[in-house]
Amino acid sequence: MILLQSHSRFLLQTLLNRIQNLEKCIELDHHWVEFDDVRYHVQVSMKNPHILLLSLSLPTPPLETVFVGGLPFGAIEAIKAAYGVIVQILDPPRDGFNLTLKLNLFKLPQDEDQRHTLLVKIASVREVVLGAPLRVILKHLASRTVAPDIDQFVALVHRPNESFFLVPQAEKVTVVFPMRFKDSIDTVLATSFLQEFMESRRTAGLSNAPPCLWSQTPPLELKGVTDDALSANAGFVTFVILPRHVEGRKLDRTVWNLSTFHAYVNYHVKCSEGFMHSRMRRRVESLIQALNCAKPDQEKTKKTPQTRSFKRLNLKDSRTNSSS
Repeated sequence: MILLQSHSRFLLQTLLNRIQNLEKCIELDHHWVEFDDVRYHVQVSMKNPHILLLSLSLPTPPLETVFVGGLPFGAIEAIKAAYGVIVQILDPPRDGFNLTLKLNLFKLPQDEDQRHTLLVKIASVREVVLGAPLRVILKHLASRTVAPDIDQFVALVHRPNESFFLVPQAEKVTVVFPMRFKDSIDTVLATSFLQEFMESRRTAGLSNAPPCLWSQTPPLELKGVTDDALSANAGFVTFVILPRHVEGRKLDRTVWNLSTFHAYVNYHVKCSEGFMHSRMRRRVESLIQALNCAKPDQEKTKKTPQTRSFKRLNLKDSRTNSSS
């Protein structure tokens, strides 16, 4: 199984190239889209070549999610804690984006390792912003408390007009994913994948992993959620996060894995579908080769003398011929 990286590889490469060519005063204006409809825009003008503007557009939130100023709750505090004075939040952001950050490249650390670590963190702005509410709840779980002013269940956006749900408690946090797929083949493959995913949790090597359950119907923890928010054609996946899963450095990994779980499943479903298609094509090619080998050699057929035809005789005709 392949886990997705938390940082944007294209954004990281863009930042590294910009630092290496800072003295050339090259203008930049890049737009691109990554999985789950997260859009990026990087812009650098020739007038201020050391100032880089990074804009981020998040997936369209459904009605059950709560956004504060166009961002998930806790996102502003998470950005300030992650980047400090190096990054400035522009208010309002660029048109069509939820967030615009102003990065002063002259304020980056001089040490190469520290600078690269900070650039990787900047390239992980998606994780910082979208994972901010989840991080707040899981931090309180590590101290075995519940975050104040938190509802009985919390809806967090992770795909356009789709959300997953958290049920925070002092001793555990229950995370429920309604799994939705547009293609019918993807739905069948995802259902089989998720059932095997649940069974693999029972192996000895994964005994410390969070408990995982799959069901065709919504779990009881989501009683009271609207039917539209719980529409799922591939069932529901439930994880139970315990304090030991968010201790120390495990917190960042848990936040990222939960935030991108649907993309993780979708990636492996598409890989499985592509693998089966390649196997089917190879099988068809082998059958075609077998059929071609079974065809008679036409050149040898032309060289042979004309074949004679025979008429099958019945018993009466054979007696007549013998008597004559």
